Amino acid sequence: MDRLALYRKYRPTTFAEVVGQDQVVAVLEGALNRDQIVHAYLFAGSRGTGKTSVARILARRLGTSPNDLYEIDAASNRGIDEIRELREAVRTLPFESKYKVYIVDEVHMLTREAFNALLKTLEEPPDHVIFILATTEVHKLPETIISRCQILTFRQPAVEALVEVLRRVAKAEGWQVATEAATLLALLGDGSFRDALGVFQQVMSVTKGKVIGLTAVEQVSGAPRHRLVELFLAAAAAGNLEQILGAVRQTAAANHDLKIWLKLIMRQLRLALILKFAPALGQELTAGLPPAELKFLIELTRAPAAAKLVTLLRELLTVYDELDRATLPELPLELALIKLFGLESNP
Repeated sequence: MDRLALYRKYRPTTFAEVVGQDQVVAVLEGALNRDQIVHAYLFAGSRGTGKTSVARILARRLGTSPNDLYEIDAASNRGIDEIRELREAVRTLPFESKYKVYIVDEVHMLTREAFNALLKTLEEPPDHVIFILATTEVHKLPETIISRCQILTFRQPAVEALVEVLRRVAKAEGWQVATEAATLLALLGDGSFRDALGVFQQVMSVTKGKVIGLTAVEQVSGAPRHRLVELFLAAAAAGNLEQILGAVRQTAAANHDLKIWLKLIMRQLRLALILKFAPALGQELTAGLPPAELKFLIELTRAPAAAKLVTLLRELLTVYDELDRATLPELPLELALIKLFGLESNP
């Protein structure tokens, strides 16, 4: 297998190839077409959403050659001395381009003194210099820096966008990925193209043949088995608290990531509820599901405790954010489930 990481091999090289960031691409395309590029951009968004890739594409569209493109990792070059060197360097003219472009990644890692030094350059930049600052933690930046940049926010891609990229890469590599496997890979990516492709490459490296199914992804990633998701949902739809808590216990005892498990459960609940209350949309969203899974979702909405599924989904959304703070990870979930399924029947 090619040793090059998939996220690097298939990194977008044009705006047309960028997935899930239409709002960012539209702004940059419009600025390029009207020749209204600003001197400093701030790309803000979570990891693996394409900030650096889009920065490179923008530099390329501006006609900046590799000799005039500078990428700086602020996590490793965070002091005032490095920024002073940058301030001196920006004064020199480009070697062979109209613009020198500086991409400063993880800019929030700069020290306070370094920010102060950078601010002076941002306030009075040379005409031949464009800064593209990228950060995953925009709230850590001084307002003085933010106010001198045009901010473009990179959104976390939807699961469908991640699945689209995974399928595209799989096809280019000559692999086949089952729908449920691609969906799980997308969920494991947690809103990051880079992370989703990273897990995909791990699965590829240990899979014989060139067909990847759900079981292979579960085994390599350690994700909860699909049966544990269905076991929980079936018990919830039946209103059987003992079986519900038993599913939680089995998942925790197997050392599965409870957050991933909950994410899988919430996805299934969402699809089941949309199938029930918006059948046309539900059919569209579940078009690629295996018949057995689609049948299971439909049956959920017809079960004895189906009326509680909406409340259950709301409770799980709250619990999801509490898991990281709990000493015993399953405790917030168990309490929520007892409140919903136990206290009403045993006041």
